Amino acid sequence: MKIKYINITIVLILFVIVNSLFAGPKNKYGLSAAPELLIPVGSASTALGGSNLATAQGLDAIYWNPSGLATMTGKTGEVMFSNQVYIADIDVNYFAGAYKIPSVGTFALTVKSLSFGDIEVTTINNPEGTGETYSPTYLTTGISYARAMTDRISFGTTAKLIYNKISRETATGFAFDFGLNYNVIGSGLQFGVALKNLGPSMKFTGQDLEQFFQPNGTPSGTQQEPFVIELQDFELPTALSLGISYDFRLDKKNNLMVHGTFQNNSFATDDYNLGLEYNYNKLVYLRGGYQFTNDNVDDQAFTGPSFGAGINYAASKSFNIAFDYAYRFSDRFDANQFFTIMLGF
Repeated sequence: MKIKYINITIVLILFVIVNSLFAGPKNKYGLSAAPELLIPVGSASTALGGSNLATAQGLDAIYWNPSGLATMTGKTGEVMFSNQVYIADIDVNYFAGAYKIPSVGTFALTVKSLSFGDIEVTTINNPEGTGETYSPTYLTTGISYARAMTDRISFGTTAKLIYNKISRETATGFAFDFGLNYNVIGSGLQFGVALKNLGPSMKFTGQDLEQFFQPNGTPSGTQQEPFVIELQDFELPTALSLGISYDFRLDKKNNLMVHGTFQNNSFATDDYNLGLEYNYNKLVYLRGGYQFTNDNVDDQAFTGPSFGAGINYAASKSFNIAFDYAYRFSDRFDANQFFTIMLGF
């Protein structure tokens, strides 16, 4: 009992310290590299507003807290596909696959891509378009590993390769996520900690930044000299998240979970996320969440409510299929809808 209260006290102290000391400076808001890293994937956790950091499971957990991969629903592996229509009709597609090796841990591969469609090329002389088009490429691939260290503690990490291409300019970077989950067995309490997008800065380079100029003071016809425009480095949007969940087991078939997460962002205001999840016999799920900030600066487009539902059907003892849906409100853009299919085997 003493250990239980000590763990709760430690988590509460961490919440206070992070909230008071590590808030991102306002002059950095919206200036990070690779903003696609902040676009959530998966429907179950998104419907809860990301509040279930401490209890996210399987492939759905990789974005939020990679330690949850250690407790995936499939006995051997999982496969997941998710799609959402982001702002400005940008399609976000996500694929993930995981395989568990006994006594070693669970490994996963993820691919996240953004589809912008064709964009017209415009210039100063042709503001209405040159007739040419280009399509940006935003691709993030990741390799994850998670393992249950004890019956209470799980650990997970993800290494991500980031590739951006706009016209003929490219930027490449890498980042790491780390997650930890602690389950206070028998109490219904679970705690989670995640450090996300930790890595070096990124910078765009490419042919369009290479130009030629005639040296000043030289006669006409002098051979032009090359000149490369150096762009500014941009840091990744690192975030530290702390989460707590409590499981109300109403009876053998009805279950209610309450979630709460605090997230400190290096390039945005801090987030507070609350969520409520009901499931009947682990078959039908109803979810709702709410995200808000403690800052008067309105720099985020997706604060507010979210909700969703899901079905997890066990076709056999060794195979299950799940379908989840999420709807996330926005006060600046059209609402986001998420569709996710997951197979466990």
